[in-house]
Amino acid sequence: MSHNHINYEGRLAFVRGLLKDKFDINGETEITPIQYNPEVPFKFNSFIYSITLPSGSAPKTTPEQDGLKPGCVAIPSGTRDFILRLTNSDAEGMSPTNRVENEVAAISLASAALEASYPRIVPSVYAWNSTGNKSHQGWILEEWMRGSQLDEAFEAMDLNQKRNILSQMAGILKALQEAKLPNSFTGIGGLSFDEKGRIVSAVSSISGLGPWSSYQESFKNQLDDALEKADASQYIRGWRANGVRDRLDRFIEQGVQPRFEALDSKDERILVHGDFTTNNILFDPSSGRITALLDYDFSCVSHSSYEFLQSLSDVQGQFKISTGDGTEETTLTHAKLHGFSETLPETTGDVQWELAKALENELEKAGVKRPRTIEGIDKIAEVHAVLQAALPWRLSNADILNLQSEKAILDFRGESEQGLMALLDRLGF
Repeated sequence: MSHNHINYEGRLAFVRGLLKDKFDINGETEITPIQYNPEVPFKFNSFIYSITLPSGSAPKTTPEQDGLKPGCVAIPSGTRDFILRLTNSDAEGMSPTNRVENEVAAISLASAALEASYPRIVPSVYAWNSTGNKSHQGWILEEWMRGSQLDEAFEAMDLNQKRNILSQMAGILKALQEAKLPNSFTGIGGLSFDEKGRIVSAVSSISGLGPWSSYQESFKNQLDDALEKADASQYIRGWRANGVRDRLDRFIEQGVQPRFEALDSKDERILVHGDFTTNNILFDPSSGRITALLDYDFSCVSHSSYEFLQSLSDVQGQFKISTGDGTEETTLTHAKLHGFSETLPETTGDVQWELAKALENELEKAGVKRPRTIEGIDKIAEVHAVLQAALPWRLSNADILNLQSEKAILDFRGESEQGLMALLDRLGF
């Protein structure tokens, strides 16, 4: 039995108890897990349920709801369908400190930013409970959004259909980049609420680090943290063999700051979705219209370059560097920085050239800040690449380690060291 399935019945009992105690909902309520596969070996970040109330019933307003927690709206009269998200306290790579508040605050900012151009695509939040620490079950009760999963349909679409989706994604990204941040939010990193209900800077929902005073500080802190975890790893052992650690330390001390000095608008702060992919989008198959942008678990406030380092991977939009010369990835990176040629290379590997160019065209039409207009993003991508290489997922995630043989782990450790050395060679360290 997988880790996710161990407390399956206990979670359902919690949901029923929550609906009864908080909202006075009784009767034959339909509770259906969404995107749940008991055989998945990796710990889910959240457990998500679709809730349909019995005909004629409605959640009663509680005293807590009368005041409405920050980021919440009143449940519309007659509403019977909801989504309930339960946090998984054992999720790998999620900080319990403020992950619920982070998501609710990001939803609030995104909803306001998108209301004029893409109204009703961000789910309303009706109620929530903080994780605070591991002893508390965090949850969010939110609006049920109509539509079909985009990722399941996108691959089968022709190029014109994909352009229609990309055009909307570009418009959404433009609106998020222009989201108005409250004066109470002063840093870089995660989001939360203060005692007055104002959105404020907080630790990252992923790393638990921050908040930071600058974009550069956020990367420096994460690099230091990655090396601490690499030191504690029985396989990585801090990269101390073959002189790799000395080279990493030199890069952090001498290579990070000059790369951030090359970045345009280094003091910029925008709302970042953090996982902006077709997997988190719903759409109407009959009209091709996007109907929902979901999952704000990884959202934060950062520089405009950060969205391109973290998101858009399934539409050829993620920006990354390659250690090799003459590879498709290197050619794609050059095109994103300097423009696509009229004659595209033939699609033979991982790069879908027509899709990549179509995305670039739509981003340009929408006026999105993107790699071609963010001076210095290539230098930040180098720092990001070192951060990822310093703590490879396959050597640090407990779930993936349990799935591999000792030989496979050691082989990958050797490959990772060679890749890290090649990256440092390219960067001059």
